[in-house]
Amino acid sequence: MSADCVKLTTWFGERDRTGRRLLADELLGIYAEQQVTASVLLRGVEGFGRHHRLRTDRLLTLSEDLPVVSVAVDRRERMQALLQRVLAVKRRGLVTLERALLLRGGAETTLPTELRQGCKLTVYVGRHERVGRRPAYVAITELLHSRGIAGASVLLGVDGTRAGERLRAGFLARNLDVPAVVVAVGDGDRIARVLPELRRLLPDLLITLERVQICKRDGALLSTPPQLPSSSPQPLPADGRGAALHQKLTVYASQSATHRGRPLSVEIVRRLRASQAAGATSLRGVWGFHGDHAPHGDRLLQLRRHVPVLTIAIDVPEQTARSFQIVDELTEKEGLVTCETVPALHAPGSGESPAAAQEFASLM
Repeated sequence: MSADCVKLTTWFGERDRTGRRLLADELLGIYAEQQVTASVLLRGVEGFGRHHRLRTDRLLTLSEDLPVVSVAVDRRERMQALLQRVLAVKRRGLVTLERALLLRGGAETTLPTELRQGCKLTVYVGRHERVGRRPAYVAITELLHSRGIAGASVLLGVDGTRAGERLRAGFLARNLDVPAVVVAVGDGDRIARVLPELRRLLPDLLITLERVQICKRDGALLSTPPQLPSSSPQPLPADGRGAALHQKLTVYASQSATHRGRPLSVEIVRRLRASQAAGATSLRGVWGFHGDHAPHGDRLLQLRRHVPVLTIAIDVPEQTARSFQIVDELTEKEGLVTCETVPALHAPGSGESPAAAQEFASLM
């Protein structure tokens, strides 16, 4: 089965609440109630938002409210009701919509033209799902690496849904089916060729495909973020449906990567925060690769962690241009940098007007 779908992503703090309930629990409860095809809650390791308060797991006093990201995926017609429910929750944070192609089962797929040059592949699997004796995410990343895909990172969820069933991680539980995602970026034609092989690994894989622009790879500048109309004066530039457009920069690198002796992901967040960017979030993976580097992750007897880190910044076009200059300087030797154009809205609790929320919801 293939379908036009929507990926709804919310960005907020893990201690954010709605009344007596944590916001994360509220959102995942909505996803389960609406029987969303797939959702996952990811816990960040560092980041800041509109008020520029830094949160990081490197310092005990700043690790009590780490950034979290929830992602929900389903067909467009089913996401309409879900988006209305999510926007009705009074809270702070950012909400983005990303249009994608949803694949499930063994249907053959011809990629649309817009996905041919740059494509982001996301595979949803169980945390401990296996292919033979190997974790499924290891088998998937090894296959992607062998087929020349530019990069892939594995992120473990702490909560989520699959086929409408809530799957929450527990401290003493085996957590077999708690969702994990493999996020890969590469040439669209290469990704199209690897899809049948992925289905042979796991016939019931759930996959989404999205358009992405690859800007840098291991220090080589391939392109710059597209120039959109100025965001000043208001309104922001809009897509064909009228949605205010933001740009999302993502830097894929290893936690062991450094810039002049400082961890690369830490330096990116620090510099973006100093530049008054709207926000940035770093997500630590457990396995992955980028460029010609072999798939890697945590192993025993390592002095330094060698896991992937994704650093994501979403902002208006003018600030994104400034942020890319910073990212370009910091990734002079390594890292994979991509750019995507996404409709975005600051949640009603962040000061956005109810009318703006209603207009955003009507875009689907």
